[in-house]
Amino acid sequence: MALWGGRFSSGPDLSVAKLSRSVDFDWRLAPYDIRVNIAHVNALQRSKVLSDSDAKKIVFALKELGAQIHSGAFIYNDSDEDVHSAIERGLVATLGELGGAFRAGRSRNDLVVADFKLYLIDHLLHICEEVGALVETINGAARTQLGVMAPGFTHLQHAQPILFSHELAKHSHSLARDIERIQGWLRHNSISPLGSGALAGSPLVTSPEITAAELGFQSVTRNSIDAVSDRDFVAEALFILAMVGVHLSRIGEEFTIWNTQEFGWVTLDDAFSTGSSIMPQKKNPDIAELARGKAGRFIGNLTALLTTLKGLPFAYNRDLQEDKEPVFDSVEQLLTLLPAVRGMIATAKFNKEKIQEHVISGHSLATEVADFLVQNGVAFANAHEISGAAVAAAEKLGLQVHELSAEQLSQIDKRLTKGVLDHLSAKAAIESRNSILGTSLKSVTAQVSQLDEKIRGFSTWVQSEQKRFSGMMSA
Repeated sequence: MALWGGRFSSGPDLSVAKLSRSVDFDWRLAPYDIRVNIAHVNALQRSKVLSDSDAKKIVFALKELGAQIHSGAFIYNDSDEDVHSAIERGLVATLGELGGAFRAGRSRNDLVVADFKLYLIDHLLHICEEVGALVETINGAARTQLGVMAPGFTHLQHAQPILFSHELAKHSHSLARDIERIQGWLRHNSISPLGSGALAGSPLVTSPEITAAELGFQSVTRNSIDAVSDRDFVAEALFILAMVGVHLSRIGEEFTIWNTQEFGWVTLDDAFSTGSSIMPQKKNPDIAELARGKAGRFIGNLTALLTTLKGLPFAYNRDLQEDKEPVFDSVEQLLTLLPAVRGMIATAKFNKEKIQEHVISGHSLATEVADFLVQNGVAFANAHEISGAAVAAAEKLGLQVHELSAEQLSQIDKRLTKGVLDHLSAKAAIESRNSILGTSLKSVTAQVSQLDEKIRGFSTWVQSEQKRFSGMMSA
């Protein structure tokens, strides 16, 4: 059903109609379009554009149509240009001419922004749930590995000994930031565009603040032109989704490496692995690799939208039809990926012996030599040189720095007294780093507990917001 055409002598060319058609993807907005239209009808009733009787009939028909959409009994057809025209077609079929009355005072320009914001609120909260569940799974793995020592890496080279739980928990922190970003997104995007019309506002919608409150928004836009052209909220959402994807990609990269025979740190469950069509022995970490690969897709969706938005003039432009598919794709792909990654981690078996096997290889205790000297009054620049000389001496002897004897160390520098030997173990190195952010057992135990508490707080917030918006959607 076309929502325009009175001043045209003919309909659009077939190619134009095909290019303009968006209903096959924007149908995802149908439940939100129903709710927004109900709020708008209430606004028209308040301003006396619609009688109480007519408004009641339209609201009832919209709710009935919403139920039919939910059940699948009503869906778009070949004549519909977009979700909005399909819903109006459904109303007209039920109410006749009255079915077109609810369009007064609003445009698809302000309607679609309201729909899209509600879609994003709903789905970002769902993503919060999934990310929170993943953090809980990572935290659970970290708790089971408390006390397991591992080589820490920088530049993929052995760096310093750490607790393996500290390595795992870093992913919880990055994912927790993603949830915080969603919280921030919701705070500063809870602004209703309704009442903006095509771009200039409407004399028929006199109290947009009431409509905003009905929909759960915290405030109303103060510039109708900005409201219909703003897609910052979409770009921000795509950035958040891309960041989640990047964080999942880092997890995927590490599990892919840990799963190799060369590392052997983790064995993935059969349910979260795949085989080869030609090599019967293969057990591939495809979930980890797909997590890595999907990140490019999420980043691409963000880039596509930003490119579309660049240089758009004045108010609404049809280019903005391109804003939805990247979001729908990122949301749906992420909601498929997150449970799979969570399952992969939850069922993974970590090999304690392999993880700890090379914890102090690669001269990873060299920093302990430098720190010992600093604690005994040597300037760090000098201590660094002396520690480096100890590494060089050990390499000439085919030893690791921690394998040098007290006599060999004192020959390098007399300030390397026998007491340094007490510092040259993985456990001593790890336990010495006992600040709030360190890798000691006490620090990591407290860190995981703090993460658990943070996730409980996130869960409470998500449930509160879901209750608020589900109540709004069923009103």
